[in-house]
Amino acid sequence: MIDIKKYILPSSGTAREVLELINEIAIPNIAVFVVNENNQLIGSLTDGDIRRGLLKGATIDSLVTTFLNPNSKYFVAGEDNFEKVIQYKSLGIRFVPEVNAARNIVRVIDLEKLRSIIPVDAILMAGGKGERLKPLTDNVPKPMLEIGGKPIIYRNVERLVNYGVNQFHISVGHKAEQIIDGLNSHPIENVTLDFIKEENPLGTIGSVKLVKEFKNDTVLLMNSDLLTNIDFHDFYRKFVESNSDMQVATIPYKIDIPYAVMDINENNEVLSFHEKPRYTYYSNAGIYIFKKELIDLIPADQPFDATHFMEAVIAKKKKLSSYPILVYWLDIGRIDDFYKAQEDVKHIHF
Repeated sequence: MIDIKKYILPSSGTAREVLELINEIAIPNIAVFVVNENNQLIGSLTDGDIRRGLLKGATIDSLVTTFLNPNSKYFVAGEDNFEKVIQYKSLGIRFVPEVNAARNIVRVIDLEKLRSIIPVDAILMAGGKGERLKPLTDNVPKPMLEIGGKPIIYRNVERLVNYGVNQFHISVGHKAEQIIDGLNSHPIENVTLDFIKEENPLGTIGSVKLVKEFKNDTVLLMNSDLLTNIDFHDFYRKFVESNSDMQVATIPYKIDIPYAVMDINENNEVLSFHEKPRYTYYSNAGIYIFKKELIDLIPADQPFDATHFMEAVIAKKKKLSSYPILVYWLDIGRIDDFYKAQEDVKHIHF
């Protein structure tokens, strides 16, 4: 993560100090952020701001307030900054400070590295026993199996962090301590990990009811044993634009019939036929996004699967939409899948 001290200068600083900071950081499109005596953000400076100020008669030892851009862009921690990310990227802005309610800078975000900021709590389901992966899972829980030298669950956490997710709830059960210790041994700055432990198996989504508090109004839930480069920014955007209550990621499966298929009625009369048709079916990819209020549909302290949850959503006349995954996706459920993932990870861009 970025060391914010390198990017912050007090309002008592000079243009010379700004240029020294910019020269030391040596990154294109760098900005320095200026704070007052209360460490509150009051503006930003680039080398272009300094250059324009010098042309107007200021000197290199003039105070930074002489050159200040008081309308610098920023994010507010805890707010929905999704649209701001899109706007700032379109303007070519790379470095953006995130401030708290008191306007103190809590971190500096590099928009070339952060793909988005989607306002969701993420739940990773990591409680399964991985029976089909034995003997690999005899001593290691499935989410901690390494793909390309990195545990599967680490890959999913890191990918979500790249989309600005910082609130995680990890549902654990089988060999829970290995997962908890493993994730806690690699802390990520500004990321909160909340572990929820199933005392008894609660199905593929029942443990969501154990989460005590959500920071966001939208929940993104996924199985922790998936290897995918799904675009979570687009996944969230389509959820919002479709005005859905819940959206499920799906995998398109195409089936080609090598013969003509006939439409026949109850009297065995041929109504029409289709020459060598292709049928597309959509299978559940194990990634969901939904409004927090839908959690009320999950019963407490009893097994409940994601399929039951979707059935309940439909029964309540809520809008459930599909999001076809057209990029890489693999459910690492079997030994063959595990070894396929080891090869795929060498060639797929994540």
